[in-house]
Amino acid sequence: MSLRFALVLLLAGLCSGCVLSGDYNPMKTSKGRDEARVAYVQLGIGYLQQGMTERAKVPLKKALELDDSDPDANAALALVFQAEMEPELADQHFRKALSGRPQDARILNNYGSFLFEQKRYKEAYERFEQAAADTLYPERSRVFENLGMTAAQLGQRDLARQQLEKALRLNRQQPRALLEMAELSYEDRHYVPARDYYERFSLLSEQNARSLLLGVRLAHVFEDRDKAASYGLQLKRLYPGTPEYQQYLSEQ
Repeated sequence: MSLRFALVLLLAGLCSGCVLSGDYNPMKTSKGRDEARVAYVQLGIGYLQQGMTERAKVPLKKALELDDSDPDANAALALVFQAEMEPELADQHFRKALSGRPQDARILNNYGSFLFEQKRYKEAYERFEQAAADTLYPERSRVFENLGMTAAQLGQRDLARQQLEKALRLNRQQPRALLEMAELSYEDRHYVPARDYYERFSLLSEQNARSLLLGVRLAHVFEDRDKAASYGLQLKRLYPGTPEYQQYLSEQ
């Protein structure tokens, strides 16, 4: 759908259900401006979800022209700049979004994910903690998963395990949490739980370099030569230039 057509639909939606006169302009009313702002934000998010970040900026800019403090518009624009690898601008808009809605778990979780991506792990953990405080947030299991991943990066293994276990209690089908728990269990030489977590991960997700290396290691522990060889071949074929493949070679 083109931007021009989308905007025509947007304006038509604003005018639907009202009696039109020759000089009627819905943008002259606060209700009309609010509806337009919400519609512009939704249009921008739609473009963002399709990976069309440049197009997403057009309706989001219009939303901010109607209200430059709108949390949803600023949060969406933060995601646009994050995708475009403009961290300073992304950070600026995340902060602006939270200044208008400081307890919004969705914005807090997205900001935490951005901070994690920037390796600002301590700040990320604080934002995830704030998001987890909302007990009715429908994606709360993801927040605990993020807390666990961040705690692991901070070197707090016991805390990481605790948060990941919370995540899996809320939602057993979280591949990232399962792989992280498998890794932690393997490192602690708890091989049976590690294999259990790993098998559950494998049912839910495609393999990556990290998971294939762990698969090789677990297969060696349980003396399954066929699996070890299979995972090793996949690692060589799919991820030959990765640190995981180099580590695999050094362990053979």
